[in-house]
Amino acid sequence: MSTLDRTTEWVENAPGSGRSARPLTELWRARELVGFFALRDLKARYKQAALGTAWVLVQPIAVVAAFTLVFDRLAGISSEGIPYPLFALTGLVSWTYFSGAVSRASTVLVGDSALITKVYFPRLAAPVGAILPPLVDLGVSLPLVVLFMFHYGVSPTWRVLAVPVWALLLVLSAAGVSLWLSALNVRYRDVQHAIVPLLQLWLFVSPVAYPSTLLSGWRELAFAVNPLTGVIGFGRWSLLGAPWPGWSLAVSLLSVAVLLAGGLQYFRRAQRTFADVI
Repeated sequence: MSTLDRTTEWVENAPGSGRSARPLTELWRARELVGFFALRDLKARYKQAALGTAWVLVQPIAVVAAFTLVFDRLAGISSEGIPYPLFALTGLVSWTYFSGAVSRASTVLVGDSALITKVYFPRLAAPVGAILPPLVDLGVSLPLVVLFMFHYGVSPTWRVLAVPVWALLLVLSAAGVSLWLSALNVRYRDVQHAIVPLLQLWLFVSPVAYPSTLLSGWRELAFAVNPLTGVIGFGRWSLLGAPWPGWSLAVSLLSVAVLLAGGLQYFRRAQRTFADVI
């Protein structure tokens, strides 16, 4: 029998089908690869950075000062009985993680195009690895929130035990958006140019510098479709003792679930052609 007649196995640079194609199973098996991607991004971010982690603290202080001048002093926006700088800082810390994670994860596949075209690995590992490093910035920012709480005489309560849940909701929110954008960016490169203006617009339609209670009725319902509406409100509830976000949290969590489930399904279908179109 000749060599050509022998049965050979073809290894394709694309996901398989059936049980082996389950994305969460593959992701768990590739957890070390996820850690590698996360550590690589973290090192690249702080390599040759003069201020290093200090920039994580300087930037929110400057933005909070601007928010305080515009929204508190000039516009007189309510802050739910919380000192406005502390109110704005908590919202900004949430937003900084979300925007940083989405910005990086949305373009990571195109940035790793050489790796994707040469070898198969669970494609989910790349965007998931990209949303983890901003958690370091979040962790660095939380002591600043505690310092502001001490300065304004705001004492933590038992609700602080829910902070890990708040952080998890931020990660899930960023993951849902990132899965959509990262997969779309592989096929439509215009997406990467739209990410910055999209996030800028998203900042102003999120309750970062103002409370969601400014709206009522159907407007409040529409506003809560933004997943960050309930997540930011939940963060202020757990950290600062702000009012419970109520049904707006339920609507936002539903949005998170829809984004995550839909993004995972779309990513799973689109990844089969990543190596061909990237």
